[in-house]
Amino acid sequence: MIPAAARRTPEQPPDQWRRAMLWGILVLLLLVLLWLLVRHLSPVPPRSLVMTTGAPDGAYYRFGERYREILRANGIDLVLQPSRGGMENIERLKAGSAAVGFVQGGTGILATNPEAPASATALRSLATVAYEPVWIFSRTIDLDEGLGALAGRRVAVGVPGSANLYVARELLGAYGIRPDAGDGTVFVQQGGTDAARLLAEGQVDAAIVIAAAQAPIVQQLLGDSSMRLASLAQAPGLAQRHPYFIPLTLSRGAADPAHDLPHHDVQLLATTANLVVREDIHPALAHLLLDAAREVHSAGGLLSRPGTFPSEKGTDFPLSDVAERYFKNGRPFLQNYLPFWVAIWVQRVLLLLVPLAAIMVPLARVLPGIVTWRRQSKLYRRYGELKYLEQDLASHKLDAAERSAAHAKLDHIQDEIVHAQFPLDLYDRVYTLRQHVDYVRAQLDRQSERASDGS
Repeated sequence: MIPAAARRTPEQPPDQWRRAMLWGILVLLLLVLLWLLVRHLSPVPPRSLVMTTGAPDGAYYRFGERYREILRANGIDLVLQPSRGGMENIERLKAGSAAVGFVQGGTGILATNPEAPASATALRSLATVAYEPVWIFSRTIDLDEGLGALAGRRVAVGVPGSANLYVARELLGAYGIRPDAGDGTVFVQQGGTDAARLLAEGQVDAAIVIAAAQAPIVQQLLGDSSMRLASLAQAPGLAQRHPYFIPLTLSRGAADPAHDLPHHDVQLLATTANLVVREDIHPALAHLLLDAAREVHSAGGLLSRPGTFPSEKGTDFPLSDVAERYFKNGRPFLQNYLPFWVAIWVQRVLLLLVPLAAIMVPLARVLPGIVTWRRQSKLYRRYGELKYLEQDLASHKLDAAERSAAHAKLDHIQDEIVHAQFPLDLYDRVYTLRQHVDYVRAQLDRQSERASDGS
């Protein structure tokens, strides 16, 4: 019969191999954890971004060109997609074919439902970046007392898919002017330079243009002495009726002091242009877009003082979390001192080091205890093997094969004790174990001698 100790304990792999395997598993788990952290918490921002703008001859596209220059200087390729206006921009952003775009005030979810929760849309405003006045031009009709005089007239209201068309309809609807009213009113769906041409040729009686003061079409119409710019006496009342409107005053001579244009103060309604992104945009790119917005729009203009824009107020979509932090705390700390991509990589390294330290510091405290426990358990296992071997010697007489197996087991135990590394506080138990090995070996030798004498 083979001794119980020999049966219970198979040959163990060498200590060095076991230690290497343990450390290999720990390192692998750590690498997997860090990979998941980098992938989900600190992904690398993409090198390109699609911006949906507006008509090539409009202010949105001009803004986009300046943004493109700023982002290019920071290693980001901004691809501009012309569009018919804000409504098409919203559709592109929702569909994911663009990541950022300009959207006219009055068309977003908060314009129609100020209490709408952020979860109701996947779009976020980074800021409002400019006033977009409602310019109402006519050659022959006095509209200062209201737009009711446009009933039965032909009015250019903007191209299909544009926010210009949407807001113009809302504004004219407030005066009861609709193309289906049966009074001969016609909404001509043209905008920009085409609307200006139709107005100059007398093919429409008025044109409603919603654009920033810098837009070429606005500059063209303001500089044309034959055009009459409506000064709406009801502008404050309309702003109360439609909260997305803001009453503004274009002062006399502001457009062209040399020609005294306009000839008197003009009461205008204005919306705000929103810089809108998808909520999944990379935070670093959102910060870069906000930096660009500050550089492009902070100078002021005909209707805004320097520093008015970009602003976190009056957005048509829920304000982005990134924008909220930006307006509260300013630029990220590292981007104040380092180039964009250098700051990104330093931030990623720091993001790795912090959790790595959080893992390694407690592990460095726990690991020695684990190692000591494993060594103690190894020592106790050998004590157990000796106990079972001693019980076999006491319970019956071993034959030659069993005695040989028992000797081999004792040699194995002693070899492990000699070559294994134990902390100093365990050496008294190691020496005691070696004495016990010698004691059991002596018992086994006496049994072998008795067996030899009996033979």
